[in-house]
Amino acid sequence: MFIELEPIFNNEGSSKKFSYSFVPDGIDFTDNVSVDGEVVNNTDIVSVKAVAKYVLKTNCDRCGAPVERKTEVPIEHILISHLNDEDNDEFILVEDMKLDLDSLVREDIILALPAKILCRDDCKGLCQYCGKNLNLGSCSCKKPIDPRLQALADLLKDE
Repeated sequence: MFIELEPIFNNEGSSKKFSYSFVPDGIDFTDNVSVDGEVVNNTDIVSVKAVAKYVLKTNCDRCGAPVERKTEVPIEHILISHLNDEDNDEFILVEDMKLDLDSLVREDIILALPAKILCRDDCKGLCQYCGKNLNLGSCSCKKPIDPRLQALADLLKDE
């Protein structure tokens, strides 16, 4: 979705609300993202504030179980029409006075993803030897002895 920003940049106090949903390109963990927000010119500072809501659909990073979690991502950016300092990452530059909300929301969603997604906080994961899901119960695996310590284990058996 594109928002025409020229009327907002030219009129102090003006605003434009938006509400829409879209399917983000290149993101396969959600079907649909709904976005509600507003672009506001407050004393010649144009900002966009919105909330993106979606259902995160993926697998647990420890046990592989399917995970579905309702997620909300706040989106807040200051928009500018020209930039004096080329190395400034604090603002969103909109030279043609059109804001592509889809790409902005998509980027914020990706940046807000947690490093690890778990099915529950105390997920025990899978047994590294037999692959059993430890959330469903313990396994009967015996840890293999490190081959470098096998000679010491043999000495202890003889006694």
